[in-house]
Amino acid sequence: MPKLRHIALATKDPEATAAFYCKAFDFKEVGRVGDRDDPDNGLAWGIYLSDGTLNLAVLNFKNVDQLGKGLDYVGIHHFGVLVEDLDKTLETLDDLGAPCILEQDPNSTEQFYETKFKGPDDVVFDVSEHPWIGAATAKEKDIDLNALLAAE
Repeated sequence: MPKLRHIALATKDPEATAAFYCKAFDFKEVGRVGDRDDPDNGLAWGIYLSDGTLNLAVLNFKNVDQLGKGLDYVGIHHFGVLVEDLDKTLETLDDLGAPCILEQDPNSTEQFYETKFKGPDDVVFDVSEHPWIGAATAKEKDIDLNALLAAE
């Protein structure tokens, strides 16, 4: 069964937003992406947080408006679903008429890759066979964040 394992928040200040969620809910920082000072390096810069099950990406989008709401949009950007069979899921989404809006290269050197779609009401979601950093696999209940962070 597919599992919800990723939510991305668009924010102007990833540092302050991540600090808030870490203090409010004891989430742990499990990674970072992009470079705030280099607008040509990636789609966004930000901080990945986790509760041991879900990856919460706190991102400042720099140069691609994936939602059509402008780069100054803040709020929930998209959610991600971890699937066991990506090809089957892609076929199902095609059958449902869900438009693909971003297909990542599976050979990418990024930490993960995903394919983004628009669902009903133009809500953006992505699917991946690979868990986001700090997120449990489809078969795990939770991961041990302390062990993950100690391994770094």
